[in-house]
Amino acid sequence: MRVNKLTLVALSVVAGLSLTACQNDDTATDQGSSSASSTPASANGGSHSDGSAQDTADDSNANEDQDTAAGTGSGGGGKVGKCRTDELEVTATDATVGGDTDGTVAVEFTNGGGRDCAISGYAGVDLRTDSGTLSAERTGEQSPSVVLKDGESVSFALTYPVNDSGGSGVRVTGLVVTPPDETKSVTLDWPGAASLPVTDGSGTPVKVGPIGSAGQGG
Repeated sequence: MRVNKLTLVALSVVAGLSLTACQNDDTATDQGSSSASSTPASANGGSHSDGSAQDTADDSNANEDQDTAAGTGSGGGGKVGKCRTDELEVTATDATVGGDTDGTVAVEFTNGGGRDCAISGYAGVDLRTDSGTLSAERTGEQSPSVVLKDGESVSFALTYPVNDSGGSGVRVTGLVVTPPDETKSVTLDWPGAASLPVTDGSGTPVKVGPIGSAGQGG
């Protein structure tokens, strides 16, 4: 019986040693597998398992594409905002051609706002005279939509009857211009003939053309 007990004890010790050896082999194998799986991520400069680094690069490229598509000086979604009075330099010059029955004044808008802006339609025009304010009437011509880059200009024409009556007529003292879709006006010196003929008061003899009606400069 003593021999049998010793044999059982010996068998138990051998079985325990075998089980421990197997467990150590499994642990070593698992550690080796874990190390091997992390090596490619380390070689690529950091773990991309969650895609965060690559997503950041993709987002950066996408943002650059959107900024390029939007364009310089544009509003949201690539739209160009309208020209504001404070962004425009307004000048007026005599543009009468010899032999014309009417006098002509060209009013020019120059974009100085540092961004692209859109302008179209008719400006508001009033003549200040010694007899009161005289508002110009629109000609009814179609107006193109013009996008002015910073520094570019566009003009419109203002026509009025020449005073050849021999009398003093109505003396013009100033020109008030309001850009399209704006409420703020600019007052300029009148560059045309000194006076207009006296009218019967039934209508205005002064006509204003749309933006672009006097040509466009750069």
